[in-house]
Amino acid sequence: MDRIYNPVFAGVPDSTLVALAQRGDNQAFTELIERHTPLAKRMAFSVLRDETNAEDEVQNAFWKAYEHIGQFQQDAKFSTWLSRIVVNECLMRLRKERRMRVMYLDDGLDGEETVTLDLPDQALTPESALAKTEIGAVLREEIRKIPTLLRDVFILREVQELSMDEVAGKLGITVAAAKSRLLRARQELRVRLHRHCGRQGAATLTA
Repeated sequence: MDRIYNPVFAGVPDSTLVALAQRGDNQAFTELIERHTPLAKRMAFSVLRDETNAEDEVQNAFWKAYEHIGQFQQDAKFSTWLSRIVVNECLMRLRKERRMRVMYLDDGLDGEETVTLDLPDQALTPESALAKTEIGAVLREEIRKIPTLLRDVFILREVQELSMDEVAGKLGITVAAAKSRLLRARQELRVRLHRHCGRQGAATLTA
């Protein structure tokens, strides 16, 4: 679906839209969501690797953000706060799927381990949950450990939201090479997240 632009909010910074949304302006909140939907979808897909599931968890994350927008303190970017909620929702889905795999031991694995982290009780608010698990800190730490050749592509595409043509241009490589490096960067990140889970011990798989 194409991006729906609201001319009323053209040029209005996220911080102003957040303040309006916290005062009950639903149109301002809708504008925030419209602006950051592409990033949220890319983040969800990079974790889940399934477009339908990613769409579902993005919608769940948007609803959580709407419910708790009043708790957001603007000491961080709205995009960062929203991305953390998206990742949290995706990781909780993966943990649920892993539990189902454990229950049905006859099911064969698809050759790729599920990424899991020690996640909080869903009864917690998103803010409390995210503070407890420090998902954002974990992601930043593991992204920094990705080889520079791959990390540069990942940051330009996933963080700065450049098109693949722009990414390739900045790095002086072909679009095909940029896409290949991005895929390898995502795979590297998933492996590192899995290793992080392993360092936390077996409790992360059963909590």
